[in-house]
Amino acid sequence: MATGSVQVYYGAGRGKSTAALGRAILAASAGKTVFIIQFLKGKTNEGMEFLKRLEPEIKIFRFEKSKEYFNDLSEAEQLEEVKNIKNGINFAKKVLSTGECDLLILDEVLGLVDQGVIESEELKNLISVRLEDMDLILTGRVFCNEIHPYADEIFHLISED
Repeated sequence: MATGSVQVYYGAGRGKSTAALGRAILAASAGKTVFIIQFLKGKTNEGMEFLKRLEPEIKIFRFEKSKEYFNDLSEAEQLEEVKNIKNGINFAKKVLSTGECDLLILDEVLGLVDQGVIESEELKNLISVRLEDMDLILTGRVFCNEIHPYADEIFHLISED
């Protein structure tokens, strides 16, 4: 019997990553291991120094090299970052298939589909390699309807900025 779940946090505005981080803290406080892989956010240090203090219970990974957000990069820079993002996707696939953690958060992974960096089929394949007892959280602005059958819970967050 499967004990893990797939949750999706999506919507315009703020709160998706924060909600996922709240789940990460709850899991870590219960003795679970948590990995967070962030996409499209660049290597900005906003809040990262604090989050690094949560290691080793919560480990954060960023594969992008630029300090800028993906949308702020030139087309040539975006093409270069796509290679780094693909490395992050491959790492996520390895984590999901080997069960290296109890909770994996793919922060802004839905944005990869929305930006055309990956196809929805690739995201579905990524979700499908998840071990049944592992929890997975996906975040992003735009919900990818093709993954609806893979999600146990879907939260549409509406921010009033």
